[in-house]
Amino acid sequence: MDLFNQRRAGVLLHPTSLPGPLGNGDLGQEAYHFVDFLHDVGVGVWQTLPLGPTHEDGSPYQCTSVHAGNPRLISLRALVELGWLDNADLDAGQDLVEQRGVRLAAAWNGFQRNADDEERRAFKRFVREHAHWLDDFALYQALRGAYGGRAWYEWPQPVCERDREALEAQRKRLAGALAQVRFEQYLFYRQWRQLRRYANQRGILLFGDIPIFVAHDSADVWAHREWFSVDEQGRLQVVAGVPPDYFSATGQRWGNPLYRWEALKQDGFGWWLERMRSQMEMFDLVRIDHFRGFEAYWEIDASAETAIDGHWVQGPGESFFEVLRQVFGDLPLVAEDLGVITPQVTALRQAFQLPGMKILQFAFDGSPDNPYLPHNHEELSVVYTGTHDNNTTLGWYQELSEQERERIRHYLGNSQEPMPALLIRAALASVARLAVVPLQDVMELDAAHRMNTPGVAAGNWSWRFDWEQLQPHQAQRLREWIGLYGRGP
Repeated sequence: MDLFNQRRAGVLLHPTSLPGPLGNGDLGQEAYHFVDFLHDVGVGVWQTLPLGPTHEDGSPYQCTSVHAGNPRLISLRALVELGWLDNADLDAGQDLVEQRGVRLAAAWNGFQRNADDEERRAFKRFVREHAHWLDDFALYQALRGAYGGRAWYEWPQPVCERDREALEAQRKRLAGALAQVRFEQYLFYRQWRQLRRYANQRGILLFGDIPIFVAHDSADVWAHREWFSVDEQGRLQVVAGVPPDYFSATGQRWGNPLYRWEALKQDGFGWWLERMRSQMEMFDLVRIDHFRGFEAYWEIDASAETAIDGHWVQGPGESFFEVLRQVFGDLPLVAEDLGVITPQVTALRQAFQLPGMKILQFAFDGSPDNPYLPHNHEELSVVYTGTHDNNTTLGWYQELSEQERERIRHYLGNSQEPMPALLIRAALASVARLAVVPLQDVMELDAAHRMNTPGVAAGNWSWRFDWEQLQPHQAQRLREWIGLYGRGP
């Protein structure tokens, strides 16, 4: 893979974590400031989480569309600069979803009044080129709003089941809301493309994330239930998860619908190809979550309360990735191959030369054969101190026993360097072509700054940083180590 032809360093930060006065970070000035920081210290990759519109819990792994962008990431300040929004509309108070919606509605009115002919043509071109997903998503969003936020499988039967006449009547009734959704998606893609162009010009690649499964309540399942394990009324038949293991005696019941892989294969995997095209439009490199599910996945009856009684079902395997390679050439994908991985999963990854992931927080169980230990790393891989699902490295280290800490320090040469610097250095020194460090670790933050705790419903996805938390010596040390270990531009 050409993107792995040299050693690089990356930083993991979701745009919602950027600083600013509103309720979450966005694609405005602070995003460009962050790109400048990455460039200045020699980082060549910015990794994000999925950028889609979320449900109420804010999880970017349960989005309402696999193609759409999250309107909460749209920079309102940039719309003021374009003359589509009045400065008075930027209230620095609490950024409720309703308030942002009002501001974006005002921006749509401003666009219709003030946009020049070139911008209007660009908007029409965007709507036309993305119609294959945007039409369904816009109607889904408008209907969801009209029905008080209820999931699509709770809508009136003719609309839920996509009766042609019922949908046409709704399109006429909700024409204004449809235009608003299309405009918001135009804004998101417009701002993201500008940011990507700026990052690429500064030598920085953007690294995205594709969840393998799709939320049940999403435009994708509503519009294309023929590809998913739901019945005509939208009820789940079987769902995704993982079997019982060391971490959970009952396994994990995720609840996402599974794919009808045979039907998708007969269609040439067209739905997945469109999904990949959207990601290629946005990113230079993409992590594909739960890679092992393409080789075999854990199927659970929808009526089951836990994952215990599920069973393994063969996935599409090589046939799927062969089609992707035929269409896209060398696949700019990283396989999330964490957990219990079989030889068959490894063989599938290696057959298509996809880098896997090495997590240093998982490395120190005392076994020299642990695949996450640096001496077992391989060049075609991405090494992390930890991911968005892990504790911060400092928080993780503080929770270890003294014996466990001693084991780590003994392996890493009995250095007196403090954590998390010690693990950052180990990641950057690894033979893995790409080393990624969460910004929390760069800034030496503790468990209070964790992004997500799997299995805990509340308190996730809301972490934000402030530039004052980044000390000059931390940036200087990162810059020095990137050069020392040959990961600079």
